[in-house]
Amino acid sequence: AFFWLVSLLLSSLIWFIAVKASDPRDERLQKGLLIFGVMFSVLLQEAFRFLYYKLLRKAIEGLVALSEDGCSPISIQQMAYVAGVGFGLMSGAFSMINLLADALGPGTVGIHGDSQLYFLTSAFMTMVLIFLHTFWGILFFHGCEHRRWWEITAVVVMHLTVSGSSFCNPLYVGSLVPSYLLMAAAAAWAYLLSGGSAQNLRRFLLCKS
Repeated sequence: AFFWLVSLLLSSLIWFIAVKASDPRDERLQKGLLIFGVMFSVLLQEAFRFLYYKLLRKAIEGLVALSEDGCSPISIQQMAYVAGVGFGLMSGAFSMINLLADALGPGTVGIHGDSQLYFLTSAFMTMVLIFLHTFWGILFFHGCEHRRWWEITAVVVMHLTVSGSSFCNPLYVGSLVPSYLLMAAAAAWAYLLSGGSAQNLRRFLLCKS
C-alpha cells in the first residue's frame, strides 16, 4: 500500500506541475494532459510494483539465510498475492474517498439529464480495480520470477486498457464491460499460474476434498 501511495504522490505531483505550467483555457491541451497523467500514473504504478518485487526478493533471501532449514517461511506466490491486495485496497480506498467527497454536494447527480448511475458504476469500477490489482500482482511477480517479460507486458497493457476505458464515460458500458472481461481473463490466468486446475475448481464447487 505504501509503494502504491508513493507512486500516486509522484504522478500527482508531475500532473499538477504540468497543469499549472499550461494554459487552463485550452481545453484540448487540458484533456491531453489528463490522458498523459493517467497513462503516466499507470506506468509509474507498475514501475513501483517491480521495485516492490525486487525488495521482497531481497527479503526472502534474507529469511532463507536466517532460517534453520534453508527454506523461506513464505513463498513468492504468497507475497505476490499480498502485494496485489495491498495495491488494490489502497487504490479502491482512494477512489471511494474521491467519490464520497463529491457526494457531499452541492448538487444532484443527473439533474441536467446526465446519467444517475455515476456512483453505482463508480462503485463497480472500484471493485473491479481491487480484484484486478490482486490478479496483476500474481501475474507480474510470476513474470519477474521466471523472466517471462511478456507476462509483465501483458499486465501493463491490461492496466493501460482499463484506465484508458474510463475516458469512455459517461458511456459506462464502454468502461465496465471491457474491465470485467479483462478481470475474468486475469483471474483465470492467475488461477492457473498459482497451480489451479479445472479438476481442483470442480472439487471446490462440489465441496469435495
